[in-house]
Amino acid sequence: MSINLANFEQLLGYKFQNLALLERAVTHRSWAYEKVLDGDEEKTRNLQNESLEFVGDSVLGLAIAEQLYIRHPKASEGDLTLMKHHLVSMGMLAKISENIGIGEFMRVGRGEEKTGGRRKQAMLADTLEAVIAAIFFDSGYISARSFVTRIYAEEIRQATPKTSIDYKTLLQETLQADKLPAPTYALIKTDGPPHERHFLVEAVWEKGKVRGKGSSIKAAEMQAASQALKKLNKKKPKNVEES
Repeated sequence: MSINLANFEQLLGYKFQNLALLERAVTHRSWAYEKVLDGDEEKTRNLQNESLEFVGDSVLGLAIAEQLYIRHPKASEGDLTLMKHHLVSMGMLAKISENIGIGEFMRVGRGEEKTGGRRKQAMLADTLEAVIAAIFFDSGYISARSFVTRIYAEEIRQATPKTSIDYKTLLQETLQADKLPAPTYALIKTDGPPHERHFLVEAVWEKGKVRGKGSSIKAAEMQAASQALKKLNKKKPKNVEES
C-alpha cells in the first residue's frame, strides 16, 4: 500500500507530511466495514473517508468561488453561482478524478469491486473531495487551493455562465421553491440513422408538461427543462447547446 500511495502522491503532485491522511482519503466505507470484524462503528468511521468528504466539499467550494471571483470580477452573484455549481458538480468531480487516475488507488470492498465501484461517479467524486480535505489538514488551505486550482485549471478557464447552465437542476430547484415535486422525464420518440439519432423527450411536472429535442437523451432533457422554465416564467434562458 505504501508503494501505491507513493505513486499516487506523484500523480497528485503533492507530498504528504502525514501519509495516513491520504490512506484514509482513498478508503471507501465498503473496505472499512470488511476490515472491522468486531463491528466497532467508531473504528469503521476512523478508517473511511466520509468525514473527509464533508470537509473537502467545503474547501473545494471556497477555492472554486475564490478563483471565479478573481477571473470574473464583474459577474453577478447569479452567474458566479451557476459557474460554481457546474464546477463542483458530481459529474465534473468524477471527470477530474478520472483525469488524475484516482480510481486505481481507491480501497474498496469486494462487493464494490465486483460492481465496478472504481468507475462509479459518486465514489470518484467523493474520493476527490476526501483527497482535497486530506491536503487541507496536512498543510492548510493555501496548499489545498493550489491543488484545486491546478487540477481544475482548464475547467476554470473555460467556465462561463452560458456553458455552466444546468437547466434540469434549475427546473427542479424552481419547482421545489414552489413546494412542488421534481419533474419526470420520458423518452417519447427516437428517429434518424444510428450515426445521427434524434430524441424527443417530455418533461412533466404537477402543473404542466413540455417537450424537448436533442441529438442525445441528455440534450433533449436539457432542452425540455429549458422550455419548462420559460413556461413557468421563472427564468428566460437561451437555447441550450445540444451535444
